[in-house]
Amino acid sequence: MASTTTATSHSGGTGLPARSPVIEWLAVLSVMLGIFSIVTTEILPIGLLTSIGSSFTISDGMAGLMMTMPGFLAAISAPLVTMATARIDRRKMLCAFMLLLALANGLAAVAPDYWLVLVSRVMVGITIGGFWSIGAGLADRLVPAEKVGRAVSVIFSAVPLGSVLGVPVGTFIGDVAGWRTAFVVMGVLTVGVLVMLLLVMPPLPPIETTRMSVLGGMFRSVNTRFALLLTFLIVLAHFGTYTYVTPFLEQVTHAGPKLITVFLLVYGVAGIVGNFVGSSLVARRPRVGFGAAAALLAGATLLLPVLGGSNVGAVALLIVWGVAYGAVPVSSQTWFAKAAPNAPEAASVLFTASFQATISIGALVGGSIVDRTSPSTVMTLGGVTAALMVLVTLIHFARGLSWPSATRS
Repeated sequence: MASTTTATSHSGGTGLPARSPVIEWLAVLSVMLGIFSIVTTEILPIGLLTSIGSSFTISDGMAGLMMTMPGFLAAISAPLVTMATARIDRRKMLCAFMLLLALANGLAAVAPDYWLVLVSRVMVGITIGGFWSIGAGLADRLVPAEKVGRAVSVIFSAVPLGSVLGVPVGTFIGDVAGWRTAFVVMGVLTVGVLVMLLLVMPPLPPIETTRMSVLGGMFRSVNTRFALLLTFLIVLAHFGTYTYVTPFLEQVTHAGPKLITVFLLVYGVAGIVGNFVGSSLVARRPRVGFGAAAALLAGATLLLPVLGGSNVGAVALLIVWGVAYGAVPVSSQTWFAKAAPNAPEAASVLFTASFQATISIGALVGGSIVDRTSPSTVMTLGGVTAALMVLVTLIHFARGLSWPSATRS
């Protein structure tokens, strides 16, 4: 995601005292670990879906609400929290959200009823919208100007790392010690991040605010509306299918828990590769990068019902899928940033809100379909949706639509 705040300088402009380089980078690392905890907690239920569903005797589709709830709440809280807390020290807000995330993981670990698990997921959603929108733009307030680029890379390496470790590690812990233990582990990690924030994060008085009028003005831009459409289609395709990849591997590939963990880890590693390759490509050719990611995702999900019955076919397509989706977040964020070059904070908030809302819709729609049909049908429909996104991107390219100039927002 783009930087969401504009500091006049590293220390003097913000009133912060000079600090040692070690403490500066520990502060950057604390933000990275915070986002890592959030990403991991958000997607943790994907690998534990059937285990949690069995514990409460609910369907896979009903269990998919664990992915739906955080996304909807994050979409709502991203703009609301950013505006409501505009005058509160950002350090205090980051710590408050880490505390909320720790409580959410603890509640999920001890919940006697499924509805309490969903309450915990509401808490996760609020944390996502708040921490993500605030933490995304702190790099230029934590390190000198010449190190901001590296700090941003460190902070957002949390996204692919969370995707790599979250699902397979959660699945492994759930298989060995039960799904509740996975949430206990995440709760402990989150408390550790909270302590680290308290120790190394400097006071961060707010220096920029985002108003509703700025967010509303973005919708008048054709490029912003197009970015929303592309994000909706590709995220819908991905999370409408990936949320139910574990049932697919169990029912179609006939893979056991340990093999599923390996498959998801391979997928995650491929996602890291896709993240770095996609970052490089989309910086130079946004349309090509986004379109290629959608095309690979469409091909992988459309072929899974055909070739996913074998272990070799399933893991090969998961690698393609991982590379494809690894490039999606950076591609989507780049489109939003280019659509609103003069409002980086508003672009970041809109990206977060739209991305998270579509995660929820994808999980909800996929759950409804999987309960009525089969995991294979979900994969096919997801592939069709991704293919539609490719078509839309080609139309955009054929019409020769360009990005707004630097003087427009």
